[in-house]
Amino acid sequence: MNIRPTSPLASGVTLALASAVLFGMTTPIIGRVGRGLDPLTTASLLYAGAAVGALALRVTSRAAGRRVTRASLPRLLVVSLFGAALAPGLLAWGIADAGATAASLVLNLEAIVTVLLANLVFSEPIGRRVWGAMLAMLAGGVLLALDVATRSPTHLIGLLAVGGATVAWATDNTLTRGLAEEDPLEVVMAKGALGSTLTGGLAVAFGGPSPSLSQIGWLGVCGATGYGLSLRLYLLSQRRMGAARTGSVFAVGPFVGATIGWLLGDRTAGPGTVAGAVAFALGVYLHLSERHSHGHRHAAQHHSHAHRHDDGHHQHDHHPAVMGEHTHEHDHGALEHEHEHAPDLHHGHRHG
Repeated sequence: MNIRPTSPLASGVTLALASAVLFGMTTPIIGRVGRGLDPLTTASLLYAGAAVGALALRVTSRAAGRRVTRASLPRLLVVSLFGAALAPGLLAWGIADAGATAASLVLNLEAIVTVLLANLVFSEPIGRRVWGAMLAMLAGGVLLALDVATRSPTHLIGLLAVGGATVAWATDNTLTRGLAEEDPLEVVMAKGALGSTLTGGLAVAFGGPSPSLSQIGWLGVCGATGYGLSLRLYLLSQRRMGAARTGSVFAVGPFVGATIGWLLGDRTAGPGTVAGAVAFALGVYLHLSERHSHGHRHAAQHHSHAHRHDDGHHQHDHHPAVMGEHTHEHDHGALEHEHEHAPDLHHGHRHG
């Protein structure tokens, strides 16, 4: 039974790649623009930009999921603590100490930790092809890191700080999976506002240096694109293929950051960069070509989320008829069938 003409995995991979590119592009820019600022101020400006950017998009974009409710606030607070305060603060500290290229490469660890946490917390199935993609991307990161290490030794403390940022963001990614069906712009606005307020308040309390207008502008733009729009795409990808696969494909971002860092003058990369690029390309190909299909059963349920009526799971009627994606409460009857699928909201079943 062929339900979807386009693979949900391919759609999710495309969104995750776009998210990774936007995030990766900002890392070396943050390293340059944020010189002289303390990490808390940098983090605050980044997520203020994310919140403002999401608010601007809200004016021209319709809702793409259910509204954020009070029940989501505890999760949003924890996500903001890890992903919008701790992680960017550690990243800014690490970039200042270790350099943009090396810091970008260490960010590859985020994908590994995200996959492991998603498998542990959500029991997301990780087949041979995904493990192969993960190994290929890990190999690419190792090749790039070795290339940089042999040409320009970095400060260990800075790299450890970036490593801490990857663990914090991996925790953020895992917790954010529970928000993937919420309207992504509302999630970005809430996370950005909470994270910016927390880190900004701490920066003022500790008496950090004030940013210049140029730094405010550049870091705001980086936040709107690499942390706001990127997060929106990341959430949409998680909605289609779960936390593990989204996190794995997102590993392309550090490579993008390292490449841009090299183009901006951080010439610490050499032949290993080419080998790393090939490994990353192989990992992306394995994700894009993944197919997952088997017989499975859906239990009856009542819930609300963004959906379409041509996906084989939403057969209810509307008067008048509704076309395209929309959100409302609806019922599902028990259903058993076989088709290609990803670990989305309706396919969280366990695998032997």
